[in-house]
Amino acid sequence: MRAVVTGGAGFVGSHLSDRLLEAGWEVLCLDNLATGSEANVAHLRRDSRFEMTRCDVTRPFSVAGAVGAVLHLASPASPVDYLRLPIETLEVGSLGTRNTLELAREKGAKYLLASTSECYGDPEVSPQSETYWGHVNPIGPRSVYDEAKRFSEALTMAYHRARGVDTRIARIFNTYGPRMRLGDGRVLPNFVHQALTGQPLSVYGDGRQTRSFCYVSDLVEGLYRLLGSSHHEPVNLGNPREMTILEFADKVIECTGSKAGMRFLPLPVDDPRRRRPDIAKAKQLLGWEPRVTLEEGLPKTVDFFRGLAQAARG
Repeated sequence: MRAVVTGGAGFVGSHLSDRLLEAGWEVLCLDNLATGSEANVAHLRRDSRFEMTRCDVTRPFSVAGAVGAVLHLASPASPVDYLRLPIETLEVGSLGTRNTLELAREKGAKYLLASTSECYGDPEVSPQSETYWGHVNPIGPRSVYDEAKRFSEALTMAYHRARGVDTRIARIFNTYGPRMRLGDGRVLPNFVHQALTGQPLSVYGDGRQTRSFCYVSDLVEGLYRLLGSSHHEPVNLGNPREMTILEFADKVIECTGSKAGMRFLPLPVDDPRRRRPDIAKAKQLLGWEPRVTLEEGLPKTVDFFRGLAQAARG
């Protein structure tokens, strides 16, 4: 009942560490803090079952003692971060995945890879099911993240088939909630930060591209159930409620009381036009589906960002 969580000081990783501790696991968090924050796990340091080590998993490392599960969440995950750290993103998806799979093999541990809906690229089908192979530009600016995750999935399945590692793969769709960073760069933190500071919301393109937003507690419950399953191939985890960016902007404006409106900017290269998960497999295999509505989760997230803004002002 000891889990190693890479990227455990990140947004999702810290919430997953909470869930594992709640279920009785000991947790060793490995994070180089490239995009994570010690503040995300400060509340866990009071728990003797939690330990954090600063570690870059792209370099060889070892873990003493028994390990029951390795959960590989380390990676820049927002365009701002992976465009700033393109080589590091490719390395954590390749070398980092190899090193963590080797740890799981050595310890005889379960292995869970946090993959992404970006494996589907700019999809030509909607909703996206796990059987869809994707529509990805392999040399575009976003490819450093897309292809890193696609490679990490291939490597994970190879370790399962060739070396008997007990693996699982989660394809994570847009997730939001407390502990996201103000400068994260994804649409929700961007919109909320701009709304709270009186700036117009930056809408890229015509705003008709769609996203599906899953509250972090729902995602983490899906990850935990997947870890406890015996399914080895990818499973989508996300909220199938799809909305346009314009509709989402209206939700943020309503929730924050912003009066600044919107401004329209050019659409980034290879920005996906649609994002909506088919979660039939997760329902069937895990008995899982999201429970927190956007109308419930968004105010909690806005309150968190308000707190960050107030702390920054002193």
